[in-house]
Amino acid sequence: MASDLPAAVFDTEAATARANSRPSLGDLPEWDLSALYPGMDSEAFRLDLVRAGTLARAFSEAHKGRLATEMEGGELGRTIAAYEELQELMGRVMSYAGLVYAGDTTDPKRTKFYGDASEKITSAAGSLLFFELELNRLDDVDIQAALERDECLAHYRPWLSDIAKEKPYQLDDKVEELFLEKSVTGAGAWNRLFDETMSALRFDVDGEDLAIEPTLHLLQEPDEAKRKAAAEALGKTFRANLRTFTLITNTLAKDKEISDRWRGFADIADARHLSNRVEREVVDALVAAVHAAYPRLSHRYYALKAKWMGKETLAYYDRNAPLPNAVTRPVGWDEARETVLTAYGSFSPDMAAIARRFFDENWIDAPTRPGKSPGAFAHPTVPSAHPYVLLNYQGRTRDVMTLAHELGHGVHQVLAGHNGALMAPTPLTLAETASVFGEMLTFRSLLAKTQTPAERRTLLASKVEDMINTVVRQIAFYTFEREIHSARREGELTSEQICEIWLKVQAESLGPSITFGPGYETYWTYIPHFIHSPFYVYAYAFGDCLVNSLYGVYEGAEPGFQDKYFALLKAGGTRHHSELLAPFGLDATDPAFWQIGLSLIERMIGELEAMEA
Repeated sequence: MASDLPAAVFDTEAATARANSRPSLGDLPEWDLSALYPGMDSEAFRLDLVRAGTLARAFSEAHKGRLATEMEGGELGRTIAAYEELQELMGRVMSYAGLVYAGDTTDPKRTKFYGDASEKITSAAGSLLFFELELNRLDDVDIQAALERDECLAHYRPWLSDIAKEKPYQLDDKVEELFLEKSVTGAGAWNRLFDETMSALRFDVDGEDLAIEPTLHLLQEPDEAKRKAAAEALGKTFRANLRTFTLITNTLAKDKEISDRWRGFADIADARHLSNRVEREVVDALVAAVHAAYPRLSHRYYALKAKWMGKETLAYYDRNAPLPNAVTRPVGWDEARETVLTAYGSFSPDMAAIARRFFDENWIDAPTRPGKSPGAFAHPTVPSAHPYVLLNYQGRTRDVMTLAHELGHGVHQVLAGHNGALMAPTPLTLAETASVFGEMLTFRSLLAKTQTPAERRTLLASKVEDMINTVVRQIAFYTFEREIHSARREGELTSEQICEIWLKVQAESLGPSITFGPGYETYWTYIPHFIHSPFYVYAYAFGDCLVNSLYGVYEGAEPGFQDKYFALLKAGGTRHHSELLAPFGLDATDPAFWQIGLSLIERMIGELEAMEA
């Protein structure tokens, strides 16, 4: 997720200076959050924050303990609609606060603004906590009968079916209320500590103090000395802060274990599988397929890359280095925009039209800034507004692909918005579909325009590396998380224990052609998904393999593919992955399904090997 501050609080002179300091990239846009609120100090935000608490308490007083009666009287549909309006209101408030905070997590004013909003919205949510719990206590037979009588209630059938899956893991109302209220000073506080610590870190690279994003950027520099200096600076600073990150990791892993134990989840990742609406067996099949493919994918590719670079093995800081004599150049913002929009338009003019709004209406925040959240994301906000995209754009081909990826999320979020606040959100496993598909469209468009074998090899190798990072690396991250959370159940982990697990998993996944120098053992510290969304990472591999299969169907000129694809995106969270993939003849429950996606990566590596012949 992501976002930045509203136009009202932008320092325009500073923004102009930043743009002028990057003439090769052009004028990088900074988003306008006024679609949510005019500014942090606006009366509209203050009133909505107060209104959320007032309306939530009034809703509880009006409906708590009365849902069975309302169902019998045909009023339950209207009650759910009122609940949805409240979710929309609270979502708007927290989307804005979160996006402002993401713009500079080191700014005390923004930190307080976000913290205060979080506390008040959490309190409002506590008043509403009873609602879904009480809904799940209604008799299934009675609900089915009410769905036939109440047209408004029938609209929410997919949502009711969805929340019913949570029923076996729900606790008594008071316990749920305690869990919610304690989240502000529990997991939420540790998440903030991680964000603020990571944003404040500085890395000494050859005498220059850099934030994390530009330091990570140096790992893709052509100059090996710069890559090595950046890698060592990362390791040195991470090592200096290792006690803090170890404490955060231990605390959050224990916090999750307590929650899982109380709720009765059998496996450490079952809570994530439930929220993703995907069966454990499906994820296990994906993980097993990728583990088995390590030698055919990452091990094979990095051996090839080492050969290209004239080395026996690659240092860990060479893993994402450009190839020798790679055909590369900075990509300005205007070119990046047109590249992605053209690729989208070749698939569907409607898709390109939606994506173009992100540029034309200032829904994107692109520059790197001190304190800004690292990485990239698309935040859906609420259906009555629109998504926002955060980037840290630095002009690499990979940044163009990241733009294509996040715009894919944005298009998906726009198309699903008509489902409303309760049914627009998509499980993570399907949320990556549009983003990875957008990347693939852009990659294929760029590949078709290459004019020399050297250009083709450069682009193809870059895509293979991205796919390895998306599939192999993310499954390795998932494996690392499983080992950490499993070990934490036996007691607190030392920093060195975590580092040892990290190195073991990395060696297994990357293979013998990658060597790890001092400092790399600490690189687990900066992965935000481990902190914010435990076990999130397998969704990337799920999405990549799924899209590889979908793209194969598209290339086969499947009749009506675009219409089916748009129907998949418009469904939001209203349908299971099996229903959404069936029109394409795909089935994620079939273990062979994952081989389709993995084989595409193998074929690309094979093409690169053939270029050496």
